[in-house]
Amino acid sequence: MNDFHLNGQGDSLSIQHAGGVFIRVEKSDELRAAHKKVESIAHKLQAEAYLNIQSVHGTGETGIHISSSDRLIAITPEFDTTGIASELNINGLKRSKELELEIILAMSRSPVLFTFPSTQEFETAIRVRRYAALAAYQAELNFDTEGLERPRDYWTYHPDTSFTLLPGVSIIDALIHTTQPALSGQVYSFSCFRASEYILTLALALELRDCHPALHRQIEQRWSKRAIMGEEFQAVFLREYGSISAPIPPRFYVPGERVWFRNPDEPSSNVRGYEGSWLYYLGSGLFNNFWDRQNPYTMTTKCLEIYHWRDGVKSNVLGELTMDESVVARHVTASASDPDQQERILALMMKYRDPSGVYAEGGCIDATRESIRLMHPPSSDIRIPEADQIK
Repeated sequence: MNDFHLNGQGDSLSIQHAGGVFIRVEKSDELRAAHKKVESIAHKLQAEAYLNIQSVHGTGETGIHISSSDRLIAITPEFDTTGIASELNINGLKRSKELELEIILAMSRSPVLFTFPSTQEFETAIRVRRYAALAAYQAELNFDTEGLERPRDYWTYHPDTSFTLLPGVSIIDALIHTTQPALSGQVYSFSCFRASEYILTLALALELRDCHPALHRQIEQRWSKRAIMGEEFQAVFLREYGSISAPIPPRFYVPGERVWFRNPDEPSSNVRGYEGSWLYYLGSGLFNNFWDRQNPYTMTTKCLEIYHWRDGVKSNVLGELTMDESVVARHVTASASDPDQQERILALMMKYRDPSGVYAEGGCIDATRESIRLMHPPSSDIRIPEADQIK
């Protein structure tokens, strides 16, 4: 067992700045068991060669620190996790164990420390990200920012509460049948923002059903009264890491985490639904495509699409701005076949985005990422507001 001794608060802070994963252990006599548990997780996923697993104890934090071995650093230059799957010849979209391997490696390569209060919470974090990546990959929807379609056997609608569950309906069944036409036989209308909320809610419900049934029931009961969405959704289920002053590297992504790409072109961003794009990193260098699941995005294809939204803007007979997707597709195809043009566009789009409301020299890459809150009892920090607390 590798040991790392802390000799005061300064060393404790060095762990915070080291990145990777830190699992706290409350009692020092439980440290060895926790270390063996983490080694067991790594062994099951065949991740040992890519990780440094150290027991940390002293006057500061006590726990297990998981960081990148030299081997993992070598295949993720500048924290670029998008090439892990190709380097290891794995495919998490076909084999769940390989998806979990990619998740633990990406988290261990994080420039910002992921902290968990127990090994159980760490395992939950891996599983819920796997659920989210697979749910996003299996989803296919129609793009319509004003669409009000859901399976009538599962949902009812009111403008004050949005779509809510019918009595006795399972939230898992409702979300699966809403987002996966392979089961429902119908494709429903969504904005990418609302679709991203449904995907994460499904992933949370799948994990909570097993690890925290009481919280699962709370979410289901709340969705029977008022949907959890928008700013409330982000506050309840997610926390942000990274900042404008300390941005996350532009190619660092963890499978199963939600991602925002901004449209840096002000005129086309005024078309409703084209302010940017919410989607999930699937692993294997791919991001899900809600509108055409058989053709997920790469970083390149997503950047090209968003860039060429500026070419698809037109006005309808009412003078309203709309988007001609056929024009966008033609421009994307042309740019993809012109290496010089593609390189020029990527140089623009791979810049960090400007602050909200500013359209200057920024690109489409967000400086921050979203991490899912703690879920495992008793450490869960997800608090479900009562429906009548929301105005």
